Amino acid sequence: MNYILFDGSVRNQLLPFTFTRPVADIRVGILTIREKWELLLGSTTTTVTEDYLSEKWPLVELEKNILINASFIPSENLVNLIKNLSENQAIFYEDEPIAFFSEEDQEVDFESCEVIQYSYNDVLRIEHTWDIFSKNHEAIVRDFKLLTEGRKSQPIPETTVAFYPENIFIEEGAVLPLCSLNAKDGPIYIGKNTEIMEGAMIRGPFALCESATVKMAAKIYTGTTIGPHCKVGGEVSNSVLFGYSNKGHDGFLGNSVLGEWCNLGADTNTSNLKNNYDQVRLWDYETESFARTGLQFCGLMMGDHSKCGINTMFNTGTVVGVSANIFGSGFPRNFIPSFSWGGAAGMTTYKTNKAFETAKIVMSRRNMEFTEEDAKILQHVYDESASWRKG
Repeated sequence: MNYILFDGSVRNQLLPFTFTRPVADIRVGILTIREKWELLLGSTTTTVTEDYLSEKWPLVELEKNILINASFIPSENLVNLIKNLSENQAIFYEDEPIAFFSEEDQEVDFESCEVIQYSYNDVLRIEHTWDIFSKNHEAIVRDFKLLTEGRKSQPIPETTVAFYPENIFIEEGAVLPLCSLNAKDGPIYIGKNTEIMEGAMIRGPFALCESATVKMAAKIYTGTTIGPHCKVGGEVSNSVLFGYSNKGHDGFLGNSVLGEWCNLGADTNTSNLKNNYDQVRLWDYETESFARTGLQFCGLMMGDHSKCGINTMFNTGTVVGVSANIFGSGFPRNFIPSFSWGGAAGMTTYKTNKAFETAKIVMSRRNMEFTEEDAKILQHVYDESASWRKG
């Protein structure tokens, strides 16, 4: 069967992260949503997404296809139902389609379909940006089981302090001398070719993905994912870094999400709690207003290729778009549009020629190429976000 992941109705609620990727390529837990589906389905997938992203993520449609809503995290129960879907059938969760059978070029009419209501109590769905960190605890637990069941961990080094070692899994090539791992509250996954430097203290659930680094004396709290090739130091709590991003120095990052190719300067701090303990509001791109999260703790949402200088302070519930460059004293505004340059004293436009040149340099340091496809995507984001920028 040919499986296709589609963005669904929540794509705009997941901006700025979905400016530069389909919903399926959001990382939550240890794996991206696509990686989870492909592991459980035992099959590769392609994507229905925005036109400007489709060159990098092309759709492959065959004679018979099953389309899957990428905002839903797969479970064994859900995958078993999907594998047994036949013509003119669809699976719904309440009023939202999870998956449906489709023939090539077919316009699916749900009113004429046999609708199967999903009734299991294992639904995990990413509908808002803040779901990425707030549901990361459960997502790590699920991925840990998926990746480690029936496998044997590398041995825990004698110099590593490990509490509840049965909940710790170490892949080949990981180096972790003189650190502390506490898996009492959830599993700890240490990926291939990673490094946890001396004096780091980590509490699970925690995921350190392939080739990532935790620096000396870092303090990492529960519900945190450090994506592939990231470098993290200082204090981090319940946050997700997608990949190739750095928070390499002291400073606090809490209840936050960083996309790819981000960099936080030394002593950058994020506030994740308002002084009056009120619910946090976050910028909503769809309504162009600040939306209630229902959360008391919510920090920073930062899109791909954005960076900030040393000693930057982010207020509670700040959203930073794609390719923004933030610096200077004081708190910048709670919504910083894509391709903004400046800080609390004022913002101008970060021109694409300069932004692209920086992206090329940053990516080349990790032996990655800034491609023509990447440039076209960022140019689209630049054009689309023009109305939100000043200067």
